[in-house]
Formats: sequence, structure tokens, C-alpha cells
Amino acid sequence: MKPLRPPSPPQRRGHRTPTQSARAASAPPLILARSACALVAAAAPFRLVGYAALTLTAAALPVATAWFTKLAVDALTGAAGLPRVIWPAAGLAVAGIAVVFCAELSHYLRAQLSREITITAQDRLYRAVDGFVGLRRLEDPAFLDRLRLAQQSGGTSPGQVLDAVLTAAGSLLTVTGFLGSLLVISPPMTLLVAAAALPVTAAELWLSRLRAQTAWDLGPLERREFFYSTLLSRMEAAKEIRLFNTGTFLRGRMVADRRAVNEARSAVDRKELRVQTALGVLAALVSGGGLLWAVAAARDGRLSIGDVTVFVSAVTGVQSSLASLATGLARVHQALMLFDHYTAVVGAGPDLPVAAAPRRLPALRHGIEFKDVWFRYSDDHPWVLRGIDLFLPCSTSLALVGLNGAGKSTLIKLICRFYDPTRGAVLWDGVDLRDCDPGKLRDRIGAVFQDYMNYDMTAAENIALGDIRTLGDHARLAAAATRAGIDDRLTALPHGYDTLLSRIFFAGTDHNAPETGVVLSGGQWQRLALARAFLRDRRDLMILDEPSSGLDAEAEAEIHSSLRRHRQGRTSLLISHRLSAVRDADTIAVLHQGRVTELGTHKTLTAAGGEYARLFALQASGYSDRDDATTTGGRRLT
Repeated sequence: MKPLRPPSPPQRRGHRTPTQSARAASAPPLILARSACALVAAAAPFRLVGYAALTLTAAALPVATAWFTKLAVDALTGAAGLPRVIWPAAGLAVAGIAVVFCAELSHYLRAQLSREITITAQDRLYRAVDGFVGLRRLEDPAFLDRLRLAQQSGGTSPGQVLDAVLTAAGSLLTVTGFLGSLLVISPPMTLLVAAAALPVTAAELWLSRLRAQTAWDLGPLERREFFYSTLLSRMEAAKEIRLFNTGTFLRGRMVADRRAVNEARSAVDRKELRVQTALGVLAALVSGGGLLWAVAAARDGRLSIGDVTVFVSAVTGVQSSLASLATGLARVHQALMLFDHYTAVVGAGPDLPVAAAPRRLPALRHGIEFKDVWFRYSDDHPWVLRGIDLFLPCSTSLALVGLNGAGKSTLIKLICRFYDPTRGAVLWDGVDLRDCDPGKLRDRIGAVFQDYMNYDMTAAENIALGDIRTLGDHARLAAAATRAGIDDRLTALPHGYDTLLSRIFFAGTDHNAPETGVVLSGGQWQRLALARAFLRDRRDLMILDEPSSGLDAEAEAEIHSSLRRHRQGRTSLLISHRLSAVRDADTIAVLHQGRVTELGTHKTLTAAGGEYARLFALQASGYSDRDDATTTGGRRLT
């Protein structure tokens, strides 16, 4: 007996270990800030320099305005000559013009930066996702939450970090200027105003952590709400929802999830309201007390009217700038916490070990072999495959038969290296698939999957996605469509192969054309998927997973006839619940609870009277009269 829980395989030498899909700890803030700024710099370096210069210039203008005001007021109250009044007034005018100029140009540059950042961030994010070797991360709910937050924050968080950093730097510059002004007027008042900023900073940082943590905690709820809203608005589900009258039920769940999200966010809003109110009261007490002191000092002659003006401007400026600084630091902190999800996805690396020096994958000459293959999707899941030993010789066909959950589709995933065996190996002419370049391996395989895709693209593009190098080669696309029995239908479309097979959006200038956006039937979509597979007919291995499940009887017979001709002399792997479609395979393997329980030809397996014979007889009975179903030549089939 094989052990039920085999040990995990040791780390293979010469491979990079994949990172975890959801990291337990965040990256250090300085590293995140540097990554965000580096992304912005890479997206638009010259606009970044201009935007930063304008932001810092705008931060210095309030201090300059306060001093020009003081000089003008002192000159007026001191009965100074016109020249001593003109220059401060001219300075005020220039500062006012500079404020408008900086604001408008900064707004323009920020908008341009935002667009460039979004493009660069999206390209990096989806390049990283496309670089995942397998499927494990895309089936991990924790990683999907992180990916959703990365999609939301990737294009905005770097800009938010930049804005917050520049805001903090500008506020620091303004605070420094005003504190210097206050220090000249009254050192004790300077200390009081500065000390009042400490609780403001601490409170804003606490609120930022609370907001970011709430966004992470609400991820599953928001994803589920999105699922229900998608169901209610997509054509794929509309028929069942209307027929079964489940719209109210689904809408109720969607609204319940949204209410739960809103309540959690309202709780955060209430906490923020209490904190911000307390901070506002503190600021009012400090500014009111300072104003009373300044008025008293001016009455005693210790301050001039201009000094009072500077003092009021400085206190107000310090408080607002310190609040802005605290808010900026909090925004930096919150944006970095969200940007951490983006960097985690972009920096995740391969989800399967990738050979540092991949072995060359030879053209298939001997065959594909499963050697004592055990597999489960995680340590918390049951075993799907249990000690599979199976060989597919080159230029032959192998059919996999078994009940749902027997492990048939999992075998296909291992051959395509969407996953690695938990134990054992899958060999291609003796070469372990883990030692090969996954891209080179997949370029040798053609496939039509049971859960095939319908792309909202043109008919030609739908087929060409099977081998993107054929896009524009109409002869090859038409040949594949002909073999799949869909060429006549595509040719008859309003724009032939260039017709958009979707009603989600319009193509080009067809937005007013009634014939644009043709939707095919389920069987026609399946023929398109077969055409994609036939487009890769020069590959070493063809995988056919339920290739005719959506076809009528006549179309199914036609397709299987074409497939039989295609499989002759080729290496193919076929899965079908319809045993009449696999009876001519060179070898049939019966899977039961993750094990190969029977192996042979259709003739030998039916003669053996095992599980295959039972299933074949059961299906045959559905095409016979009751009397014929129970006996054939005096022998019972079931």
C-alpha cells in the first residue's frame, strides 16, 4: 500500500523558491515610499521635477505674503514715504500672481502625471500577473483580495504618495518659515504652537492606519458584493435569474453586503469625527489665546501693528500647515499601506519554482509519463491524485475516463504545468517538466478546455488567440475554422471574420450600425474554441477536454469524426464523459478516487466487466429500448 500522506518533496536544486501569495508583514515604509517615487519618476521624470518645484514654491509664498503685509502695514502706520510702501505692495502683487500661476500649472502637471502613472503602474501589475507560471495564486482568496487592492491602488497610490510627500515637504517649509517668524516675535508662543501639533500628528497617523486596515478587512465583503452585482447585470446569468425569480434574493444579498461595508466605514467616520472635533477645539484654544496675547502686547507697545499681522498669519499658518503636515504624513502612511499590496503583487515572482538554467525540451519522440504522482491543492485539501503511474506513448491517443472529481482535469493541469506534483514527477521524453521553461512547454501543446473562453473580440481574433502569430493570416484561420465546422457561419457574418462577437462595446465606427455585435450560440462558441485548438495542430500534444459537450448529436458526430482524423499518428489526450467518443482511443485509463484502476483498449475493458464496462453499458442503455437496455445477446449490460 502507498502511504496516504506522502512527505512533501525536497527543494530542487537550481530553482528559485516562489514567494508567498499574501505576505504576513508589510514592507518597510521607506522602501515603499522609494518604490512609489521611483515608479512616478519612471513614468514622467520631467513633469515630476516641474511639479515638485511648483509645489515647494507655492509652500514658501504664504510666508513671503505675511512679511510683505507686515512691511506694508508698518510703512502705512509709520507715515513712511511712498517708496517704502510701494515695494511691499509690489511684493504682495507678485506673490499673488505667483500663487495663481503655481496653482494652475501644478494642477495641469498633476493631471498629466496621473495619466502616465496609471499606464506605467497597470503595465507593471499585469505583466507581473501574466508572469505567474501556474494557477495557484488566482485560486487563493487572500491573494485575490490583495490583487483587488493592487488594482485599485496601483494607479493612484504612487501619485498619492508623491502628493503627500510634497505636501508634507511644503508644509514643513511653510511651518519652518512661520515658526522662524514667531521665534522673532515670541519664543514662548513658538513652543506652545509647536507643542499643540504633536497630538494632531499622532491622531492623523492613527486614523490613517485605521482607514487602511478597514480597507483590507472589507475586501471579502466588497468582492462578494461585486459578484452579486455582476450576476445581476450579465447576460450569462440573466435567463436563470428571471426564470427562477432569484433577482430579489441576489439583490438582497448584494445590498446586505453593501450595508455591512457602509456600517464599517461609518464606524470609522464616527471615530474620525470625534478625533477631528477634539483637534479643532485644541487649535481654536491655541489660536484664540495667542491672539489675546498679541493684542495685549500691541497695546503695551511691545509689538507693532505689522508684528500683530505677522503673528496672526504665523499662528494660523503654523496650525494649518502643521495640520496639513500631519494629514500629509497620515496620507503617506495610508497610501503606503495600500501601495504595499501593489508592490507585493508586482514583486511576488513566480508562483512555481523556475529552473535557473532550463533544460531544452526536445520534440516529443518517446512519450509523456506520470511517475508515482501525488497531488493536492494545499495541505488543507484532500488528495486529488494518489500514486498515478501512467504513460502516453508518442503518436498515440490516451483517453481519461472517470466520474466527476476523479482527477482527470488535474492531470491536464499537471501536464500544462499549471501546478507541480506534490510528489512524483511528470516526464516529457524523460525530462522533468519542472526543469523546463514553462513557456517552451506550453508552446508544444494545443488544447480545448471544458471551461473554454468566449472573448469579446472579432471572430478572427477569437481564433488567432490560439496562436497569436497567425493574426492576419486569414488562410490559416479559415482552415482551422473549417476543420471545426464554423467557417460558413463566420463567413456569413455582417463583416465576415472581422465581425465583433460581443454586444458589450462597439468596434471602430460601427457604433450606429445595427449589425455590429453578433452573439454566437453556445455550440458555435465551442466550435470557435475547437478552431483555436486546431490552429495549433503542428504541436506535439493535443489536449481535448470535453470538446463536444455543447454540441448537438449531428455536430458531435461531425466533430469527433474530424478529431479522429486529426488524432491519427498524433499524440493526444482526450477527456469525455461520453464514452462513445473515446472508444477508438489507443489506450483508455479509468480513474477512480485519484487512482488508475483500469487500463486498456475499449475492447479489453468492456470484456473485463469492470467500471468502464459498467459505465459504457449504462450510457448505451440510454440509446436503446428498455428491453434492449437490459439484455444484449442474452447478457445483461447493467
